Amino acid sequence: MTTGTVTLAPLQHADVPKCHEIELDLFPGEDPWSETAFHSELDRGNYYKGAYCDGELIGYAGLAASAYEASVHTIAVARPWQGKGVGKLLLRDLLARVDEINVPVFLEVRTDNEPAIAMYLAHGFERLGLRRRYYQPSGADAYTMGRPAHSV
Repeated sequence: MTTGTVTLAPLQHADVPKCHEIELDLFPGEDPWSETAFHSELDRGNYYKGAYCDGELIGYAGLAASAYEASVHTIAVARPWQGKGVGKLLLRDLLARVDEINVPVFLEVRTDNEPAIAMYLAHGFERLGLRRRYYQPSGADAYTMGRPAHSV
């Protein structure tokens, strides 16, 4: 069911199995993140948010940031919720965090993921380069995109 109010909250270790389930569904033929990878990101203290509807995790996003730059590590939304603004909500939350520390932010996105590319362009990102065969094992290419620092 895709109705109800979507809320954001810090991603918890208890959410990791659902994150992995979403990864497996969204990225077949690739190398989806393992549960260990998610736990490691949370243990490192990186910034991760979950999107929830009626207590169910429907998406997640995360980034790592330093005093000099930030990197979006992931944004994923369960298929039934795609195209309903959940990805945009998650991205805006990440960008608000980045803007608090006033650093540029970078990410990689599949060159054939047109909805995501459009969302990033609409939020001030520019294509900076092309990474050939970035995604494995499929060998799909990725754009590197960046957005300059914005102060709040």
